[in-house]
Amino acid sequence: MVPSSDPLVSAFSASFGVPPTGVAIAPGRVNLIGDHTDYNGLPVLPMAFDRGIRIVFRADPQAVVTLENQNQRFPPASFPLTAPIPMGPAGHWGNYPRAVAVALLERGPLARGILGLVSSDLPPASGLSSSSALVVATALALLEANGAACDSGTLMQWLAVGERLVGTEGGGMDQAVILGGQAGHAIRIDFTPGLSLRPVRIPPSWRIVVASSLVEAAKSGLVREAYNTRVLECREALLGVGEREAGGFGRLMQLPEPDRVLARAEAVLSATLFRRFRHVLTEGHRVEQATVALETGDYRGMGRLLDASHASLRDDYQVSCPALDELVTVAREAGAVGARLTGAGFGGCIVALADEDSVGQVTDRIWERYYQPRQIPAANRDALLFTAVPSDGARIATLG
Repeated sequence: MVPSSDPLVSAFSASFGVPPTGVAIAPGRVNLIGDHTDYNGLPVLPMAFDRGIRIVFRADPQAVVTLENQNQRFPPASFPLTAPIPMGPAGHWGNYPRAVAVALLERGPLARGILGLVSSDLPPASGLSSSSALVVATALALLEANGAACDSGTLMQWLAVGERLVGTEGGGMDQAVILGGQAGHAIRIDFTPGLSLRPVRIPPSWRIVVASSLVEAAKSGLVREAYNTRVLECREALLGVGEREAGGFGRLMQLPEPDRVLARAEAVLSATLFRRFRHVLTEGHRVEQATVALETGDYRGMGRLLDASHASLRDDYQVSCPALDELVTVAREAGAVGARLTGAGFGGCIVALADEDSVGQVTDRIWERYYQPRQIPAANRDALLFTAVPSDGARIATLG
């Protein structure tokens, strides 16, 4: 329940002249390991965490979606719920709610829209899935306003497809973990033969540190082009090794000698395609190993996997950047047992692993060695450097 005294509730009433009736809450996502594997059909190991998107809303009988954003950087977005719904200018945040509407309207009419006020404590374009959290929160608000129900598994798949309308050829990890998160757990997500989610307990003494590189990784323009290029390169690499049916990487992962699979690929692929291929296949195996590390409490083993993942993302998939590489190094030197970029890359955040005894030292040293030389005000510390707490998934909260 969200108290009626919440400042966001008052802000909604001030903006729209009527009180809200509900709050859609969608957490952000930290991917512990398994980046650029979901759209290749291989598993991932993310977690939902205790920051995200909130939309305070009220049903609009005019079947119009009207959203305002508390962040003045983002102008209001409004559109009728009548097909076809055109996308706005490239990079406009309102395209994500539009994509939701398109996905839901393909399954049936929506008689009511929403008036909504959006609030976020996720930094935008940070690799923490603020866009997918907005997508999920918008969908829950629209379904609630229309008295409609949809099981979470179906909604995960609808929204993963719908979000691609924005122009990024992503997989289904973000929508799945945002809807299916569980407090205290990472979520092992598999995509073949069908979508499945399995909670994996994170040892209580472990601490998941998130730090922003201060470089935005907006999935628009050149970043979106680079991301989509990686998707196409992976498909081309599979064709090059003779895998012409869906699920090719999954079949290759099941072969008993991965080194022989890599040697065969290196012999037939260009250098660039081989690097992409090697990252995806080895990252898939790292997800398997990381799942075991969580289940057995292998703290240092998990750290080594994070380090290996970052090296692969940097050298083979080539989605890191100097700021991310520096921040990963700083985190390790500060005492983290392992660190890697998290999310699509090209900027955004890193995730580092510490424990309850070392986390204070790790975060203090990261602040001193990365942020203070850049003259970042201390007031911004909590927004840029924090311990992420694994949380439950998205929900509708009542007001009271």
